Amino acid sequence: MAVSRTPRGRWVEEGLRALGDGGLDAVRIESLAQAIGVTKGGFYWHFADRGALLDEVLDAWERANLEDVIAAVERGGGDARARLRRLFALAFAGTGALRTDLAVREWARRDPAVAERVRRVDNRRMEYLRGVFGALGGDEAEVEARCLMALSLWIGNHFLVADHEGRTRAEVLERAARLLEG
Repeated sequence: MAVSRTPRGRWVEEGLRALGDGGLDAVRIESLAQAIGVTKGGFYWHFADRGALLDEVLDAWERANLEDVIAAVERGGGDARARLRRLFALAFAGTGALRTDLAVREWARRDPAVAERVRRVDNRRMEYLRGVFGALGGDEAEVEARCLMALSLWIGNHFLVADHEGRTRAEVLERAARLLEG
């Protein structure tokens, strides 16, 4: 009878969840094994060490927070405004992917290699936004400013806890998105 092993991807999924829930220090082999319901020995069938897992966790983060988001936006088709609306809906949804994104940014403050990865992802996000906002028109400086404001709102919104005097956060975000559309 063949021995059943926990798939490699399950370790990465659990690593992402742990990173989003508790930051880098929460991504511990023993804790992951316990959460999965296996012994930590199975980890070493797939990974040489924690660093190898963390590399794959970063790969998964990049896919989920960049490639998958862009693919979801593009899958819906439509003009630039329709794509922006889908992008903002995803960005403001407050999913687990966002918690992981914030945890990776915190990690990047202490690790230059991770900081470079975050820079690459943010540059790719800006590149995508330039294409969408550029299709709406405006000069290059205006497009760049809209891109920066959109990315700042995407990431920074989740740090804010301000009240909005008779408006919900969703209403204010909706209005902000429309302002960015022009």
